[in-house]
Amino acid sequence: MNNNDFTKTFQVEQSPAEIFEVIKDVRGWWSGLYGEEFEGSSEKPGDEFTFRAGGGAHYSKQKLAELIPNKKIVWLVTDSNLNFLEKPNEWIGTKICFDISKKGNKTQVRFTHVGLVPKIECYNSCSSAWSQYLQQFLSPLITKAKG
Repeated sequence: MNNNDFTKTFQVEQSPAEIFEVIKDVRGWWSGLYGEEFEGSSEKPGDEFTFRAGGGAHYSKQKLAELIPNKKIVWLVTDSNLNFLEKPNEWIGTKICFDISKKGNKTQVRFTHVGLVPKIECYNSCSSAWSQYLQQFLSPLITKAKG
């Protein structure tokens, strides 16, 4: 990770175990904004799932690369077609990471899309979409948001 990767950090009341389960249920929170469709699984390391949204504007395939119960979830993007970009495969090789830790009596979640950096074409629209998903679906859990 570098300092330019898109990152959002927030704190929740739920335990690390509870928030880990919420995040692991990718269909439960990465949906509801752009007609999303999922195929596959995201339960154990090596599982793969595809994500489609926006009437075909976004296709990506993720592989569950790392799963440390109650601490970390990492998906490696193995394929992508973001047809609104000049380089529609620029997500390939990026990683979507959730780091979960205890901070006092709260649980801190740090979301990082490693490789989603300001110099790539997708940065503005993709970081905006990530912010929407995180806000809309995790906001009932959030107690303190940080940029």
